[in-house]
Amino acid sequence: MGDHKDLTNEFAVEKIKDLAENIKTCMFCTYNEHRLQSRPMAVQKIDDLGQLWFLSDRNSSHNAEISLNPQVELFFSEPHDKFLTIHGNASISYDRETIKELWNPIVKVWMPEGEDDPNLSVIKVVPEDGYYWNNKNGKMVAIAKMATAFVTGKTMDDGIEGNLKL
Repeated sequence: MGDHKDLTNEFAVEKIKDLAENIKTCMFCTYNEHRLQSRPMAVQKIDDLGQLWFLSDRNSSHNAEISLNPQVELFFSEPHDKFLTIHGNASISYDRETIKELWNPIVKVWMPEGEDDPNLSVIKVVPEDGYYWNNKNGKMVAIAKMATAFVTGKTMDDGIEGNLKL
């Protein structure tokens, strides 16, 4: 087992930014009645309040599901190194200024008309809480410790994890 450290307020925001900005892509989960519906999505921005911003198609299933139930789950993972779960509420906006601010040319793969596409929307996720786990010493040290634990039969103690409350 590793260390346990719960984080609140600005410390929780710092942890969200640290992990999510480095991982970038998450499984963005909405609810379709009582089932989670998941799809990979890239975070475009994480603001100083820990709010996560995404670009999306107005006609997507996730936009429709958010309109019916704003509760979402975000799952970030970088194998052997970083994991983050966020529970929050999502809202949809069509604000052109925000779209321009968040625009990234790679989004054109999904929105071929570019940043002026009339179907382009913004999803803002306001986190309520979550859970994180990451190793203390970086990926290479973690892999080496995992190999040592495997060979010696001892448990690896390199993680730090905790609850996030905003």
